[in-house]
Order: sequence, then C-alpha cells, then structure tokens
Amino acid sequence: MNIFVGSLPFSIEEADLRESFEAYGAVDSVKIITDKFTGRSKGFGFVEMTNDDEAQKAIDELNGATVQGRAIVVNKSEPKPEGERRSFNNNRGGSDSRGGYGGNNRGGDNRGGGNRGGY
Repeated sequence: MNIFVGSLPFSIEEADLRESFEAYGAVDSVKIITDKFTGRSKGFGFVEMTNDDEAQKAIDELNGATVQGRAIVVNKSEPKPEGERRSFNNNRGGSDSRGGYGGNNRGGDNRGGGNRGGY
C-alpha cells in the first residue's frame, strides 16, 4: 500500500520516517518530496508498505501523531486520475482573445485615429 504522509517537519529525514513506519511492519520504500531547485523538503512524502493490514494500522495510529512538534497527516495515497493533473502552461480556458492592444471598442462611429493626411 502506498501511504501519503503530510505536514512533515522540514528537518525530518527519510530514515526517521522509515523508522516510524517500521514499528508497524515491513517498509518497502520511503520518499520525502523535495524542491528540485533548493533541495528543501516540501513537507510531505510517501511510504510504501507490503502488507495492507500493517499499513492500515500505521495509518490509523500515526495520523494526527506529533512528530518533532508537528501533527502529521497520514492516509492511503490514491493516484490522481489522468484527467485531473495540472498543466504547466498558463492557458486557463476561456477565450478572451482580443489581441494585444485592445482596439477601439466604443461602438457607433469609428472616425478617430488613422492617417489624416497632410504630412
């Protein structure tokens, strides 16, 4: 079972997290998510345990537990459906495609501007 662990103290190491979960059973892997530019923990991670019963017991007992002064959040990790992943482009939908300079949208007579000659 893949387990989400959130609200982690930024100073916690993967070895410390592994130790907390090994009290409940065998741990396959531990991964604390870090910022790719700074290397600093983002405050959450994932623990994978082989036995679902042991994993559920760990979830039940560690959810809300205090680790280094912080109450952590522990629950079963559910993969996001493919359609809900966020896109990295900034197209947020809608079609406000007026172009760059706005134009003259006053309606009615459009006599202003343009080349008036005389030069």
